[in-house]
Amino acid sequence: MILSEYTSKSGEKILYNGSPDFDKLEQLAAGYGDIWHSSFEQGYKNAFQDLAHQSSVLFWFINDFENLDECVSWRINPNNFAIRKKVWEITGGFDSDYKSIQMQALDFGYNCLRNQGIVPLYVNGLYKESTKEELVISVKDRYVFYIKNFKIDHALFLLYRKGIWKLSEWNAFFYAKKYFKQVLNRPQLPPRKLNKIVGQPTVSYIIPTMLRQDFTLRLLDDLSKQTLVPFQVVVVDATPEKDRDESLYYQKKYPFELTLRWQTTKGSCRARNEAINICTGEYIVFGDDDIRVLPDFIENHIKLLQTYKAAGCNGLDIMAEHSGQDLHDLELRLDAIENKRWYVGSIQMFSNANSCVKREFVDQLKGNDINYDGGYGEDGDFGISLLKLGVPVLHNPFSANLHLKPSIGGYRFWGMQAKIIGKKRKQQPWELDRPVKWIRPVPSPTLMYQFCKHFKPEQVKEFKHKHFFLFLMNGSKLTLIFRLLKVPYKLLQFSKSKFYAKKLLELGVRTE
Repeated sequence: MILSEYTSKSGEKILYNGSPDFDKLEQLAAGYGDIWHSSFEQGYKNAFQDLAHQSSVLFWFINDFENLDECVSWRINPNNFAIRKKVWEITGGFDSDYKSIQMQALDFGYNCLRNQGIVPLYVNGLYKESTKEELVISVKDRYVFYIKNFKIDHALFLLYRKGIWKLSEWNAFFYAKKYFKQVLNRPQLPPRKLNKIVGQPTVSYIIPTMLRQDFTLRLLDDLSKQTLVPFQVVVVDATPEKDRDESLYYQKKYPFELTLRWQTTKGSCRARNEAINICTGEYIVFGDDDIRVLPDFIENHIKLLQTYKAAGCNGLDIMAEHSGQDLHDLELRLDAIENKRWYVGSIQMFSNANSCVKREFVDQLKGNDINYDGGYGEDGDFGISLLKLGVPVLHNPFSANLHLKPSIGGYRFWGMQAKIIGKKRKQQPWELDRPVKWIRPVPSPTLMYQFCKHFKPEQVKEFKHKHFFLFLMNGSKLTLIFRLLKVPYKLLQFSKSKFYAKKLLELGVRTE
């Protein structure tokens, strides 16, 4: 493909196809994006839904976002797009193994987003062209995509879903399997050099905690040694009255305003929302109580957001080998992954253990959805909700934490009851007025709620097919008969999960 070249006012080379609005392109080149297109109006919106047979509800970008003038989208129109020249050179451009130029562009955008730390953006009005193209993706190209991007199991599942009785599907599968293999270790776009902080940004830091006062105190010490000290730290502590020492937080004077709230409600979502209502900083950093952070942790969060002109980022979450490790261990772990950590890109998950978001967008969401209390998935819901506002959340390799994960304490103390069935079980918030009895819902009803809340019914159905396909196929052939016998019970568990998810959907999003 021969692309034209444009030089921005900053001297950066931009390659493009078609006729972009150069004034708008100039503005975009100064921001977080690396590829820009206006493909929604050109017939590419939600294209190639065959990806659902691999990802469905587990890939945030399976559907394009609605009613936004700018958002992350990997569905590139090859005839109308612009890209930083260095990105084109690092990636090597489109993959000619595909017969269709349209499939080449979709594969390129998908890998840029998912594997290479590159941010592709839909931008309304960058291209005035509104002629809708007809997308034609051949059966062979579809299987080539699956073989080159995923393990063989996913191509077999695709074959099963498309119809194992169809000769054309078998021919395409064997063609792709014979001539191609999965591509691993694709080149990643290195991060930009971080600029010095401009102005005097204020940061509020939120710590929800329960039965972990000793860990929280260690984190407060780390925060007091920051090169950019937060001006406000809000601790919401749910430690039961009989287990707490109310004087601990005030035995030492900190260089920030420490606000303490003893939580009387249940759940980490409610705890964070209580803290959000107190925060006044320009940025909010969310952290778990069981992490350790290096002195430049907060400074690097702000530097990254200012350098990329972004509104949210997720730091690097490093799991400790045991809860007694310290910052020296964190430095050793970072040295060990030195060649793997350096990329930015748009995240495909969100962690409340280490994230930084402009408060104005947190306020727009009004905090966390408390329907998740007692379950799992609140982090992901918050991340997807930010994307739906048009706020890309970038991966930040410069701000790392060591996640200690002690065996006791934390908000999962309440959620542990979810694994119990029968009379000994204590009711969880998501059970509402229908407590679980003898059939434990699987997957977690709050995760199912997230799937139903953010994805299409047919994608949730596809997840169900994949869920049971993997249950049957994973494991020894000798025990297959026993897995088949368990299917009726597994179906009951799945139906129970959907039942509770439906009840939560009827309630709607709740933040208090």
